[in-house]
Amino acid sequence: MSLSQGMIGVLKDKIVFVTGASSGIGAACAEAFSGQGAKILMAARRIERLETLAKRLPTKCHCVQLDVTNHEQVQEVIRSLPSGWQEIDILLNNAGLSRGLDRLHEGKRQDWEEMIDTNVKGLLYITRVVVPGMLTRGGGHIINIGSTAGHEVYPGGNVYCATKHAVRALTQGLKMDLLGTPLRVSLVDPGLVETEFSVVRFHGDTERARAVYKGIQPLTPRDVAEVVLFCATRPPHVNINDVILMPIAQASATLVSRK
Repeated sequence: MSLSQGMIGVLKDKIVFVTGASSGIGAACAEAFSGQGAKILMAARRIERLETLAKRLPTKCHCVQLDVTNHEQVQEVIRSLPSGWQEIDILLNNAGLSRGLDRLHEGKRQDWEEMIDTNVKGLLYITRVVVPGMLTRGGGHIINIGSTAGHEVYPGGNVYCATKHAVRALTQGLKMDLLGTPLRVSLVDPGLVETEFSVVRFHGDTERARAVYKGIQPLTPRDVAEVVLFCATRPPHVNINDVILMPIAQASATLVSRK
């Protein structure tokens, strides 16, 4: 029996909430889960992109415009979800970003705050609102998108790496806090994935962003989505705690073989 055959029926009609679903890993995960029959609740700031994506997904979708860094907005949006979308089965905390590669003593405060607000506080805000409902219903799965930057630090990555170390610590802490409950908690840590990530990091400098992936075959968002899907489709007694995936050309944050 193939992996896809083993997944059939596991996710049918489950509500999967994906943050940062307007592009990259988030959009790929929405497509992957929808392909397995799940209902997709998508959130991002760029609502028009979500609506475009929803039109091509084969299952029911609901799109919400949401800035995860806005605590009040997070509470209002989640608590006012329409009937049929409130009982979230899987939460995918995907929203995240990086800004700059400055040395710490030369860093820009706005860059720091944007990374901390999105990568750490945004994850906290969403999780705090969603998990109590999962506990009440007696089931659920929280899957956080981390990074290899949560396992090591590289030059210029000071604050970004700190936020991803925080994601790793929060994931481990949540797993401990939920011990004895049916809820599952997983962390997926990709290495080099070609998305809008580097364009955002370099404030729109596409040439500099392309250079990050020059000479290698990086991971694709679909590669990551397949790992996320694997985590979500294990038997109920199995919890995938942490998965690290890299392209074959990468051995660490700084050790990359380029052709």
